[in-house]
Amino acid sequence: MSDFLDRLAARRRFGMRPSLDAISGVCAALGDPQKELRAIHVAGTNGKGAVCAMIDACLRAGGLRACRYTSPHLVRINERFFVDGKSVDDATLERAADKVFHADSDTNSQLTFFEALTAVAFIAFSEAKCDYAVLETGLGGRLDATNICSPEICVITKIGLDHCDWLGDTVEKIAAEKAGIIKKGVPIVLGKNGPEVIAVIKARASEVGAPFFYAPDIADESEIPDGFSLEGAFNRENAVTALAALKVLGQLESSKGLLGQTLCDTTQTLNDHKQTLSDTMLKGLCNVVWPGRFQRVGRFIIDGAHNPPAARALAAALSKYAPFVGSVPTLIAGFCGDKDVDETLRILAPLVGKGIAVRTNNPRSLAPEELARKMEAAGIPAISCDSIHLALEKMGSVPSGSGADTLICGSLFLAGEALAELDAFPWQADRFDAAEILKV
Repeated sequence: MSDFLDRLAARRRFGMRPSLDAISGVCAALGDPQKELRAIHVAGTNGKGAVCAMIDACLRAGGLRACRYTSPHLVRINERFFVDGKSVDDATLERAADKVFHADSDTNSQLTFFEALTAVAFIAFSEAKCDYAVLETGLGGRLDATNICSPEICVITKIGLDHCDWLGDTVEKIAAEKAGIIKKGVPIVLGKNGPEVIAVIKARASEVGAPFFYAPDIADESEIPDGFSLEGAFNRENAVTALAALKVLGQLESSKGLLGQTLCDTTQTLNDHKQTLSDTMLKGLCNVVWPGRFQRVGRFIIDGAHNPPAARALAAALSKYAPFVGSVPTLIAGFCGDKDVDETLRILAPLVGKGIAVRTNNPRSLAPEELARKMEAAGIPAISCDSIHLALEKMGSVPSGSGADTLICGSLFLAGEALAELDAFPWQADRFDAAEILKV
């Protein structure tokens, strides 16, 4: 696995590339494995990974075989690739990567880090021969490497301002980039959004002839079963999007005479709110594992919130959940430098009493000293630490009582580091050397 990680990490020198040419060329040389997948393609600013995890869990609960590709990973690269609810093993990834690197060399495509991983996913999933492959975009949609798939349905979650340098400086421009995943004749499901986003997505769907469905019109929070495994109001909103997508998929497959009764108990039109998913499939929401998103670990609440929309969702979740011992928890935060850190901190400032600024294990990390200054400017008294390890040491002994007293957020990379430090990563049945953590 070490050789695979080294070869993969070397791909970072190619940066990010807004083009489908390289990934298309390599996949063509590989026999276009992505065309063998019955894909559910998911884009959005926030919540897209959670929606992928929910759809995956519900499909499997309904007796179907599902693959899932998401990013980034929190601790190990294997987290990005799931088949039948289990992360893909090292040997499978290495075999797929060998094929990808060989085709890349033959075509002189110079795949980027994410493009190489996406091609690996296409090969691993095509060989697994699952019923469905749930694919999350990495950045945007129109020119994202995953966008060469041939989806059964497309899903777009909440859209907000993020990656503005790449996607545009208004929600309308960003929505237009996300809408690039919409394809002729392929149903598009849009999660709850503001009117400006709805208008952009509907217009694109009409332009290409794609059936449009607005998730809140065909699914409702009342359908979420007791025992839903994820906390936070934002995850209930994500669940509505996932349920709507499954209803659309069920109706689509029923019309083809495929898998319809597995997915849905009824066959009413999707505009009929009486249409329901099977109880068996709904139970999948009670088994969703999506770490680092409003996750409680002892005295800590760990969340990957890294931009203003995610910070607002986190603030709303905290106001309802009230997990802290007192009213002023400590904030341990680390951010990548390309995020809107100032606005994110302004949103979080009323919720915390003091802050510890740390470096994330990512080349784009904001320096702790600079982050501490930003915390102070937002009204959060702060100190800096060079790592999450040192920050956790500064926290000292565990507080008395059963509540939490510390919020860790600002980056999914930081969330992964925190879970590894606290030995709380959910997929640690196969132990791994600390040197592997976040190596790529």
